[in-house]
Amino acid sequence: MVRMVKKKLEEFGERAIETQFARQVIHSMKHNRLFRLVYREMERIYAKKLLEEVKQHPLPRHVAIIMDGNRRYALMQGLPPQKGHEMGKNKLEEVVRWSNELGIKILTVFAFSTDNFKRSKEEVEHLMNLFERDLRRIADDKRTDENRVRIRVIGQIDLLPENVRRAALEVMEKTKHYDNYYCNIAIGYGGREEITEAMRKIAMDVKAGKIRPEDIDKELLSSYLYTSYLPIPDPDLVLRTSGEERISNFLLWQLAYSELYFTDVYWPSFKKTDLLKAVLSYQRRQKRYGK
Repeated sequence: MVRMVKKKLEEFGERAIETQFARQVIHSMKHNRLFRLVYREMERIYAKKLLEEVKQHPLPRHVAIIMDGNRRYALMQGLPPQKGHEMGKNKLEEVVRWSNELGIKILTVFAFSTDNFKRSKEEVEHLMNLFERDLRRIADDKRTDENRVRIRVIGQIDLLPENVRRAALEVMEKTKHYDNYYCNIAIGYGGREEITEAMRKIAMDVKAGKIRPEDIDKELLSSYLYTSYLPIPDPDLVLRTSGEERISNFLLWQLAYSELYFTDVYWPSFKKTDLLKAVLSYQRRQKRYGK
């Protein structure tokens, strides 16, 4: 009897969370304490069910995330955009933890593009201050050492303010010998800019006689990219939050064969079940391909 009730509760939890109507009801009742308790329990049961299924199949080794929707989430909550960025920062900490728990070896996140420099001076300064604090906190976090996480900031670091650039260099230096997990944070990043920079370096090395023009191929170009240091440089899975279905100049070379996953959830409200659903979608596609 208990087993039957538990199964029915699991089925109800999954259906409730999956439907658009339920999401609207959840939003309207978010301030109800009893509802929040029930919803958390439904999420816990659903996450447990998804995790059991995910563990039965090979995991993606490298997951890349376009963290989108901070500002829109804040506005939806009646908050200033800066608050949305702060909530997004906290969400990244959770996602890093979930990824490590799952055993995903590499996580690459898109935090700030070269186009984002066009935003208001106030917003850019706020974001840069957040980046500096977060990078220093990551460097001092004992979990970074315990899990042997190598942190790397990828992008045009020379475009960043001195305080952010210094914090980035310090955390990269401190973790450069770690090789259990890898976390790439793209700040001041653009995919076209990355390829352009790689081509410029190749041209310089050709001019210097270090390589011959006939040596240039896909593997050589890949070795000049920001992700070349990784054991698995290309992401298996790229997911984007907020409902937008575009790549936005992110890892253009590396995602040639990546599985793409889009969710309409804004980044600050991204849940463990959302990550598990993305991974499960990847696994099902791989199974369909016979991999």
